[in-house]
Amino acid sequence: MTKIKRVELLSSKRDILYLLALFSLLFTLSLSYEYYSYKKLTEFDSALVQAKVLKQYLKTKVTKDGKIKSYQVLKLKTDGGLSFYTIASKKTPNYKDKNILLEIQTAKINFLSYLKSFFAFSKIIQTQTKESLKQSLSHYLSTLHQNKNISAIYEALFLAKPLPYHLQQLFSKLGISHLLAISGFHLGVLSTILFFILKYPYKLLQNRYFPYRSSQRDIFFLVALLLFAYTLFLEYPPSLLRAFIMLLVTFFLYEKGIKIISMQTLFITALLIIALFPRLLFSTGLFLSLSGVFYIFLFLIYFKSKSRLWQFVVLPFWVYLMMLPYSLVLFGNFSLYHPLSIIWTSLFSLFYPLTIALHCIGFGDILDRALEMLLDLQPHALNIKLHSNYLFIEIVLSIMAIFKKEALLLLLLYTLSVFVYSIYHVT
Repeated sequence: MTKIKRVELLSSKRDILYLLALFSLLFTLSLSYEYYSYKKLTEFDSALVQAKVLKQYLKTKVTKDGKIKSYQVLKLKTDGGLSFYTIASKKTPNYKDKNILLEIQTAKINFLSYLKSFFAFSKIIQTQTKESLKQSLSHYLSTLHQNKNISAIYEALFLAKPLPYHLQQLFSKLGISHLLAISGFHLGVLSTILFFILKYPYKLLQNRYFPYRSSQRDIFFLVALLLFAYTLFLEYPPSLLRAFIMLLVTFFLYEKGIKIISMQTLFITALLIIALFPRLLFSTGLFLSLSGVFYIFLFLIYFKSKSRLWQFVVLPFWVYLMMLPYSLVLFGNFSLYHPLSIIWTSLFSLFYPLTIALHCIGFGDILDRALEMLLDLQPHALNIKLHSNYLFIEIVLSIMAIFKKEALLLLLLYTLSVFVYSIYHVT
């Protein structure tokens, strides 16, 4: 039987122009709404804002007259996705993960900082008294684990809660920070689990009541609805939002007989996300997430003739090398344990679904000892902060590699040289 050949979505310059015009219109409408919200917020010198405290930590500085001043920094996020910082007295109680009502000073907030993340002086008016569902789940996780650090890991993994600073630093040195940022891999695992849970009950109903319907399409819509609810529950982190939109785009293209493993798919997804959510244009998380998918697609396009086993083994090494310059430019942490993230990333594909199952049946602490061994590692790390020009060079080579195989080889040599440079400086 002849296999149907899938086609490219954008086959002419006219298609590209139509698509750009459509997304330009969406972006204009979204940005106009953001500007309306900004003007409404800054209409007066102060405004009342309901927000959730994402982070809260003590900071100390030396004033001009030599005195030491301590205060607390709060990072907050509103239900509408507005992110901002404020400060409070060092005696302020711990409001982390709670919703609070603040009066913020808006006179110095400009539109660009409104879109990115701004600072505003504030006064706390009221705090949340009723426990939210997310807090209840967080408390449930903490009851399953005696070690607070392990509880924090699972809260980040399942509830997208920010890790404590010391854990962020440790995982950055180990090169596995990406494993705790809920993204496409996590969404893929969840969608697979949901598909198998829904498949057989749906088949029974379909055979009896509606045999004419497409089970694949209906189950996808049910899975997508559940994943959408989960995305909203987690307050749509950029990496998860990108993965969810790509899931929808991919299924739509698959249904229409259009290529899925294509740079066009990634391009359309990126445009759609930015057109609908202009604030994410400034999101480092979205940038890294899209970059990771770009290199996966680049690999699969060039090495599609290789066996699945070969791809499975080589792909983690490829992604690690391609993303290393991003990591060094943006974060700068590197240790001898860093390359082992290739192995830990592969093991994580088994660890993540297993921990979901174990937590669902109340045995989530079985793997705690293994995590404690990971936390006990003391990586000797150096701050290898590369200049942004190094990342610019990689991005240029990456774009050229879409069209020329020679550029792909140059890209591989370039990232290998960055890896050798990093190893040399650590040893």
